[in-house]
Amino acid sequence: MRIRLLLPVLLLPVLLAMLSSAPAGAIAHDVSPSPRVSPSPRASPSPRVPLSSLPARIRACVPQAVAADPDRARELVVEMHWDGDEAAPIVRNDSAAPVAVKEIVLFDVAHELAPDTRMYGEGLQMLAQTAGTIAAPEDVGDYPDRSHYRLPEPAGFRRVYGVLALEPAGAPQFIAAFTTCSRFVGAFDISPTRVRCTIDCEGLVIPAKSAWSLESLVVREGGSRGELRGELLGDLAIRIARVHPRTAYPAPPAGWCSWYCFGPAVTAKNVLDNLSAMERDYPDLKFVQIDDGYQPSMGDWLDTGPGFGGKPVQDILREIKSRGREPAIWVAPFVASPDSKVLREHPDWFVKGDDGKPMPSDRVMFGGWRLGPWYVLDATHPEVQAHFEKLFRTMKDEWQVEYFKLDAIFWGMMCGGRFHDPKATRVEAYRLGMQAIRRGAGDKSYILGCNHPIWPSLGLIDGSRSSLDIGRNWTSVWRTGRENLLRGWQNGTLWWNDPDTLVQTGLSENEARFHATLVYATGGAMLAGDDLATLPRDKMPIVRALSRPTGVAAAFNDLTLSVGAVALANGVTRFALFNWSDAPCERSVVFAGKCRVRDAWTGEDLGVHDGGFTMRAIAAHDARLIEVVPATNAAR
Repeated sequence: MRIRLLLPVLLLPVLLAMLSSAPAGAIAHDVSPSPRVSPSPRASPSPRVPLSSLPARIRACVPQAVAADPDRARELVVEMHWDGDEAAPIVRNDSAAPVAVKEIVLFDVAHELAPDTRMYGEGLQMLAQTAGTIAAPEDVGDYPDRSHYRLPEPAGFRRVYGVLALEPAGAPQFIAAFTTCSRFVGAFDISPTRVRCTIDCEGLVIPAKSAWSLESLVVREGGSRGELRGELLGDLAIRIARVHPRTAYPAPPAGWCSWYCFGPAVTAKNVLDNLSAMERDYPDLKFVQIDDGYQPSMGDWLDTGPGFGGKPVQDILREIKSRGREPAIWVAPFVASPDSKVLREHPDWFVKGDDGKPMPSDRVMFGGWRLGPWYVLDATHPEVQAHFEKLFRTMKDEWQVEYFKLDAIFWGMMCGGRFHDPKATRVEAYRLGMQAIRRGAGDKSYILGCNHPIWPSLGLIDGSRSSLDIGRNWTSVWRTGRENLLRGWQNGTLWWNDPDTLVQTGLSENEARFHATLVYATGGAMLAGDDLATLPRDKMPIVRALSRPTGVAAAFNDLTLSVGAVALANGVTRFALFNWSDAPCERSVVFAGKCRVRDAWTGEDLGVHDGGFTMRAIAAHDARLIEVVPATNAAR
C-alpha cells in the first residue's frame, strides 16, 4: 500500500507551525601547533529573495574571534573548512603569547526573510524549545533557557541551540545545525533582520602557536512543498549519528514509574502492590522504576532514607528482580543538597565559586526543585569520576539495576563556576561525568537523560525525555504533546524519545484517549504513571495496548499536527487523528486503493473504504487511532 505521507522523521513543517493558539581521566584538549539589532514591528510579508542566497551569504561571511581582551582579537584567525554543505571550523593563535577566547562568531548575516517566516530551534536544556516566527518567537514549554536557567541572550535576538530551522512561505526551507558537540556549546541568534551563529569558548586560553578544532556545522536548504520539506531534519539526525552514534539499546522500554501517583512519599507497599498488579494484568510491562524519595538527601544515593520506613531501597529492588521484573532507579548524580554527606565529607569534589568554596547553583541559575539549593559535583575531578563509576557499578552489581533515570544532569555543565581542570569546557565536564556513569552502569544498561542538555548528551544516553512532566489536566496534555512531537525526528536515530508517563486517571475520557494516542504517536518509551493496583478496569486495555512501543514516530502531512501516520510492517498503517481544539471536528486520511479500517483502541470494524476515510465528529480534546490495512491483506 502506498500512502502519500512524509517519513516519520520528516516533521519540519509541523514543527514550525505550532503554538499559534495555545491553552575516567584527564581531558585530551584539542590543541595542535601551527551590532545589536532590536526587533521590528510585525509587518506585511516582504518580497522573498531566493533562499539559496542565504547559504551563499553565510559561506561568504568572514568568521571572527572575540577575545576577552578586544585588542588581542586580531591575533586570532578563524578558518571554515567547507566540504559540500558542512564546515569544520578551527581557530588559530599565530601569536607568540596565549590568548583568552570569549566566543567565535562563525557567521553574522542579514537574512532578508519576511517577518512571518516560521522558525524552530532547540534549547540547550530539555525543557526549552522555540517555535513561532522570526518576528514573534514563542517558547515551547514553561522553562526557557534565558529566564529559568539564566543563560545569556543578545539583546534584540532569540537564541536557540544546536539547530535553527526557518520556513519562509513560498521559498525553500533552511536549516543550520551543529553536527558535533564534543567540547563547545554552539548557538544561533535570530532577529527580524539578521541571523548569527556563535561558539562559546568560555574565556579559555588558546596557547601560542596552536589551534583548536571547533564543532562542525551544516548549512542546507530544501524544497518548499511536499516530501523534501522534512528531508533536512531527517538528514541532520543521520549526520549527527555518524559522529555521535546512537547507543545499542535495541528498543524503547516499557514499565511503570512511581512518581506520578506517589511522588517522594512512595512506600515499599506502593511499589510492591504495583508489582503484583503488573504480574497479574500487564505481562509486557518490564521495568519497575522507583523515583525520587528513597534517598535521605540529594547526593547520598547509597544511604537509606525515610521514604520506605527505614527499609533499604535495594531490598525492594532485589525483590522486583526475584519476581521476574527489572528494577529501575531515579538518580540525580551531579547534584547534592546542602546537608548531604557527600558535600560535607568531600567539599573539594564540587564546582567552586570565585571564593574557592563550593558554589550553590542558585547563585548563577535555578537552584533545584527540592532539597536545595543544589551544589554541583565537578566531573573534571578524577575522584568525582571514580565516585560516579563506583556509584553506578554498585547499583548495577549489588542492587541489580540496569535502568537508570538520570535527572537534573544539566547541572553537570553549570556555567559561572570554576572546575578542577581549568582548561575544561562545560561540555567536557558534563561528558566526562556521563562517560564515568556509563562505565559504572555498563553498556547494556538503559540510561535515560532527564532535564539534560540536548546536544551535549549526543551519543551518551539511550533515552531522552522529550517533554516536561505530564500533569492530569488538558493544558499539560496540550503543552507536553507539542513538546514531544517537535522532537519526533530524533526518535530512533539519536536515541529513544521518552514522552513521559502515560496517565489515564484524573483526565476526562476524551483527554485520556487523546493522551494515549499521543504517547503512541511518539514511538518512544512507555511507562505507566497511574497506580496500577487501583486502576479502573476500563483503563486497563489501553495500558496493555501501549505496553509494546513501536519505536516508530508518527509522520504528519500538514502544519496542524492533526493527522499523523505510523507505518508498520506488512503494509499496515496506523493514523493518529488529533483534535487540539475546543470544538468537535473531523479528520480525513488518504490511501491507495481499497483498505479495511478499524478503530485500533476498541477494535471496531469501520468498514472497507476506497482511497480514503473520514472520521467524523471527533469531540473536543479527543483523538482516534485507526488502523488501515489493504483489503487484500485484511482478507488473508
